[in-house]
Amino acid sequence: MNILTAMIPRKSASASVEESVSAPIPASTPPAYLPASYPLGISKPASGDKAPAFVPAAYPLGIEAKAPAAATPAVTEVSELTDGFHLVIDALKLNGIDTIYGVPGIPITDLGRLAQAQGMRVISFRHEQNAGNAAAIAGYLTKKPGICLTVSAPGFLNGLTALANATTNCFPMILISGSSEREIVDLQQGDYEEMDQLAIAKPLCKAAFRVLHAADVGIAVARAIRAAVSGRPGGVYLDLPAKLLSQTLAATTGQKSLVKVIDAAPVQIPGRDAVNRALDVLRSAKRPLIIFGKGAAYAQADDAVRSFVEKSGIPFLPMSMAKGLLPDTHPQCAGAARSTVLKDSDVVVLVGARLNWLLSHGKGKTWGDAPKKFIQIDIEPREMDSNIEIAAPLVGDIGSCVAALLDGIEGGWQQPPAEWISAVKAKKEENIAKMAPRLMNNKSPMDFYGALGALRTVIKERPDAILVNEGANTLDLARGVIDMYQPRKRLDVGTWGIMGIGTGFAVAAAIETGKPVLAIEGDSAFGFCGMEVETICRYELPVCIVVFNNDGIYRGTDVDPTGRDPGTTVFVKGSRYDKMMEAFGGVGATVSTPDELKRAVDTAMDSGRPTLINALIDPAAGTESGRIGNLNPQSVLKKK
Repeated sequence: MNILTAMIPRKSASASVEESVSAPIPASTPPAYLPASYPLGISKPASGDKAPAFVPAAYPLGIEAKAPAAATPAVTEVSELTDGFHLVIDALKLNGIDTIYGVPGIPITDLGRLAQAQGMRVISFRHEQNAGNAAAIAGYLTKKPGICLTVSAPGFLNGLTALANATTNCFPMILISGSSEREIVDLQQGDYEEMDQLAIAKPLCKAAFRVLHAADVGIAVARAIRAAVSGRPGGVYLDLPAKLLSQTLAATTGQKSLVKVIDAAPVQIPGRDAVNRALDVLRSAKRPLIIFGKGAAYAQADDAVRSFVEKSGIPFLPMSMAKGLLPDTHPQCAGAARSTVLKDSDVVVLVGARLNWLLSHGKGKTWGDAPKKFIQIDIEPREMDSNIEIAAPLVGDIGSCVAALLDGIEGGWQQPPAEWISAVKAKKEENIAKMAPRLMNNKSPMDFYGALGALRTVIKERPDAILVNEGANTLDLARGVIDMYQPRKRLDVGTWGIMGIGTGFAVAAAIETGKPVLAIEGDSAFGFCGMEVETICRYELPVCIVVFNNDGIYRGTDVDPTGRDPGTTVFVKGSRYDKMMEAFGGVGATVSTPDELKRAVDTAMDSGRPTLINALIDPAAGTESGRIGNLNPQSVLKKK
């Protein structure tokens, strides 16, 4: 075997030398690497010595190596991308939601920035609970779910209080919170602000969803919207882990994944038999009464409600947030005769109102000894018989149910007996006459009645303004004193009676309606949410806050028997709440008489500037726990 033969690779052990020599080397095949042949004088290495260098096999037959063909560049198709951040924004905008209330922070800071850049209005608060309250009342005013955006864990918990309150009050709201990564949370490995937020939220709202894939954002937002507004409205939680927000996918795929919700809150028409039953019970009444709850105001079936009241001739009693559905000055309004009509009525029509603690559960001395039959209109069947028997349950949306009753009384309807109408009218006039002098006093410092009398005139002169009200005595007395003239103009603490809703409600009312807002706050209630005066100033909202300052909770007169500390219900004497508003560029004023209060509020409402009026109230003027002192047990024991 000569050197050329030795250097040509063999096809197989049986291949001939000639076949091997004649086999062409493909030009596209790189040369094989062979050890330098020892016949060339290279000594075979001894054991342990370094092996000889490897050299490329020569092309012995004069075949030159072909130059490698130029590599064809890969064609890369760059497609436009979207991500979780943008999909959340696009899903909300597609469904007509254009405002977010929240507090920025990890991991949703960029979500707020991007939403603002995409044309949404993003209102940043100083505390998530106030942002949540704003979102909740926005839902009530617009019938679209209000959106609250929070950070994870503690921020989520702050917003959750407002979400639970929204669910209790039947306000449509969606709480969207960033959250920790599922893998770490599920193994409890200690992520930043680690918390299983979905599990915590579920018992406190109508529905709760978590989104793990960007392609599911559209369907998740759609489900949240539908859950919030359909049936009995309420709160919904949407959990967005941080990793989801930065997930990317093709923009075209993302666009196709979005869902526009169709008929999110379909009408629910009551059954014909149920309507006829309700009409039969109503016809049997000798002393009928209609009670409107805030659900009746939320329904925005204002024309049908007015027609039903006026054609039936039945006296009506509005709950606090239903005030103005028909004017409180309407001749059939029985608000000034509340105790009489509850006690003496025999058939009561509940329209969007529940027989909960606010109506003494439909029993007891509040309702007197006269036998009662109840007709209840509610979209939730399980509400019926919740406390007492409902003689004629009418399940459906309020607009459809009231329209059905209206059809039933067309032609041949007999008005309530004249003696019932006269009795209600007489009691109203008696109570109004008793109250008038108390509302006209000009004491200094003011009592609650004198101050509320001045504000009563403000609302009478500005019926389009929105009134926000919270406190103990401040709330209890205001809802009886201040007449409302238009629907959804009075916003207050609602079913739970909680404190701290004031500034959140005021911000959202101004944002959603563009109307001037008058917020009447007890000094204790204001303390829960007062820092949002900076938010009001920052967004230059037409909000006038009146703080009824009586130096404490209920009254500022308690003392510590040991002499060590202030009394448990006492605040700093002479606090200047007005200086808080001035600190952020708003207008502040302190007043001590009803006349001064009226002038200061008129100036504020005319100017549209953020204003806080520190209204000095006699510390001894309040009543322990307001009008619900019976709910606040007192110890009868004395420690010896």
